[in-house]
Amino acid sequence: MTAYPEPGLPGQVTVYEVGPRDGLQAEAAVVPTSEKIAFIRALRAAGLPIVEATSFVSPRWVPQLADATEVLAGLEPDLAPYPVLVPNQRGLDRALESGARSVGVFVSATQSFAQRNLNTTRTAAIEAAQSVTAAALGHGLAVRGYVSMCFGDPWEGPVAPQTVAAVSRELFDAGCYEVSLGDTIGVGTAGHVGALLAAHEQVDRLALHFHDTYGQALANVHAGLRGGVTTFDASAGGIGGCPFAGSATGNLATEDLVWMLDGLGIQTGVDLRAVVAAGAAITRRIGKITQSRVAAALTVG
Repeated sequence: MTAYPEPGLPGQVTVYEVGPRDGLQAEAAVVPTSEKIAFIRALRAAGLPIVEATSFVSPRWVPQLADATEVLAGLEPDLAPYPVLVPNQRGLDRALESGARSVGVFVSATQSFAQRNLNTTRTAAIEAAQSVTAAALGHGLAVRGYVSMCFGDPWEGPVAPQTVAAVSRELFDAGCYEVSLGDTIGVGTAGHVGALLAAHEQVDRLALHFHDTYGQALANVHAGLRGGVTTFDASAGGIGGCPFAGSATGNLATEDLVWMLDGLGIQTGVDLRAVVAAGAAITRRIGKITQSRVAAALTVG
């Protein structure tokens, strides 16, 4: 591919792979632990610097991730490149017992989603995340924050950028090194991305997490690049969505993101063909067709 760099865009971007956790969590057919480990290893071998491995959530809520401890045990001794999501103190305790070195905490920008997803108020969820963050930092772990419903909520409608910025600030103040802003139902548009970033004071510490429900994910990535964001979440094969938001379709596909960044001459260190292979293997395993247009194009015939 010939690259055509665009003035004003970053020269390097971190692709934050979330397929093994966010991609698989809603799948009804449980993937064997050994195959999850193979998937994670394949993604790392493809050059992805961070691969979110699993979540220490209650197995009753997310049976797919009941083997979180076993997954981490199957990875190399240095677990820093394999963050795990921890929804509460119990999740953090389990993550620590399993040797995790990097964790993520999760809050909602809206009251409705906090109630429906976390069974609590938005304020209580933020306070819980702050408490878990403090405890994790006390153990020397890196902590990333996630904010869901940053663009729109299926029950509340559009979400004001200032509302999201206030929630992000709480996570930064708690000690999160980075906060990922999620378009959980995929309603964001490029102009909205710009407005959301403008409402934040620490854009250099933000990541963006897009869903492609309305086909806007790559346009939104471009808006994020223009706004100074250098970390984007993505999922190999475009697998996953939000199990607690019925209208949410798949995550932005890692393959599509890398193709776009390669075309702009932005360095990622990611081997596109290797990601295509990893995504193809996992989508076959769960009985799905890849949601990546790039992967589909590269594997025709």
